[in-house]
Amino acid sequence: MLHSLNHLTLAVSNLPASIAFWRNLPGLRLHAEWDTGAYFSCGDLWLCLSYDETRKFVPPQESDYTHYAFSVAPEEFESVSDKLKAAGVTVWKENRSEGESFYFLDPDGHKLELHVGDLSARLAACRQKPYAGMRFYDQ
Repeated sequence: MLHSLNHLTLAVSNLPASIAFWRNLPGLRLHAEWDTGAYFSCGDLWLCLSYDETRKFVPPQESDYTHYAFSVAPEEFESVSDKLKAAGVTVWKENRSEGESFYFLDPDGHKLELHVGDLSARLAACRQKPYAGMRFYDQ
């Protein structure tokens, strides 16, 4: 059972310009940035910016990392992801980050993710093993 929108990841072609935009114009809170991304919050929403070179050359709907992640309880992760696999959904990415994730497409090709964890857990994991060039802005 899904509980809420967990985070939104936007693929960006110019990371410094995107960081400045989200921090200065709508005024989101910047928690961390690194060579290829940044983490913001907007109330309870976690926003991730992820540099994606394909954003410059290919229409976004064809090939970039923009996706919508939904929270799922740790004890429900396996059953929900197994149900999706059994239904034959297309997997579009394998998980390589903190927290359990299952990346899949809906029937219209929207990139979706089931995710266990939140921004606080991700930041704690990053403090233990930071991404290249990572800087933190909150204590």
